[in-house]
Order: sequence, then C-alpha cells, then structure tokens
Amino acid sequence: MEELYQRFAHGNSLQTNARLYWKKYAWLLVVRGTTWVKRVLDITVAVAAGLLLLPLFAVVAIAVKLTDRGPVLFWQTRVGKWGKEFPFPKFRSMLPNAESLKTDLMPQSDHGGQSITFKMKRDPRVTWIGRIIRKLSIDELPQLWCVIKGDMSLVGPRPPTVGEVAQYTLADRRRLDVIPGLTCIWQVSGRGDIPFQQQLELDLNYIQSRSLRLDLIILIKTIPAVLLGRGAY
Repeated sequence: MEELYQRFAHGNSLQTNARLYWKKYAWLLVVRGTTWVKRVLDITVAVAAGLLLLPLFAVVAIAVKLTDRGPVLFWQTRVGKWGKEFPFPKFRSMLPNAESLKTDLMPQSDHGGQSITFKMKRDPRVTWIGRIIRKLSIDELPQLWCVIKGDMSLVGPRPPTVGEVAQYTLADRRRLDVIPGLTCIWQVSGRGDIPFQQQLELDLNYIQSRSLRLDLIILIKTIPAVLLGRGAY
C-alpha cells in the first residue's frame, strides 16, 4: 500500500499529497478500530456468557458422562485464520468411537458422498443426550473458550477440519482470510440444510461485506435459529 501511495502521490501538489495520506491513515484507523472493537465485544460477550451458563455446563457434563461413561468433551483440530490450527472443543454428542465409524457412513451423507462436508439427519452415532444438545447447539458452547483465547470470534465462517481444508480449491481457501466464528451467516440461513457450495458462497459474501453492524444482525438472528433448531441434527 505504501508503494501505491508513493507512486500515486508523485508529482502532485503538497495539498493533494496531504489529502491522500490523510485518507490512507484514516482508513487504516477505521479498520484497526473496528478490529479492536470486535475483539473487545468478543471477549466481553464470551466471558459473560460463560459465567452465566456455568450451571448449564455442569448439567450437560454430568448427562454426557452418565450416558456411556465416555469423555465429556470431544476435541478436534480445526483450521483458523491463515491456516493456523487450534484445538476445538465440543460437548461430546456422539459415541466415543464416532470418528472410526464415519468412513462407512460417508456414502449416506445428506451432502452427497463426494462432498467436502459430512452431514446426516439421522446419524446413528449420535447419543440420546447428543440429539438434545445438538438440536439446541449447546454442544458448541465450549468454543466460548476459543473466542476468549482469540482463535475464534463470535461471528465468522465456521472453522473447517484439517481434512476439509486439504480438499479446498484455491478459491475455497479465501474462507481462511478471517478469524472463524461461533456463528456465521449460513447458520442463520438454514445451517445443516445448506450444501457446502452455498455455504462457501455465503461465507465469501460475508467476508467481502463484513462489518460490526452485520455481525450484530447475525448474532441477533442466531437466537431464534438456535431456539427453533432449524437445520440442526
């Protein structure tokens, strides 16, 4: 950007150059200011929600543990901004050996056997308590810790798995240009019912037009989407 401004400013009057530099630094200030405000909002909401929901966390943890004596949390490696990998927790909603069963179920995926993402409305690996917490997206709440750490934001494209990123095209990788989110634009537009290609288009549209106003709209729309359980299985 510095080279571009130097080239454009060369030969112009002092007043014109001053105006160009003012616009440049004013824009940088707006971008950095927006990023700072978004980060403060992320931390404030994540900490407040985490404290408020502690009793719910305890109840869910006990229910998951009593279901089959397996671990309370399910951990995966997910990919964040610019390809940075980070540990990604969920309340476990499936059988302990769910990952080993996934290969056999791939041909039955609602997104198609060749799709990058896997989704089944009646996934046999999901436990009875898992169906409840998945329907209400309670299984995603441990990711508030990822928001506090800075690996995730409240709003942004959902973080993909390492395996999904390995199948990305160059165009798909543009999803990794921003910090991933706890909720995103396609989660308030149909969630699991939306095929991967449409999810990608919605994410790229969000990245190109993202703003604090849009983030607030998505957060507000997330509430009824979660309560109604649309597209959650």
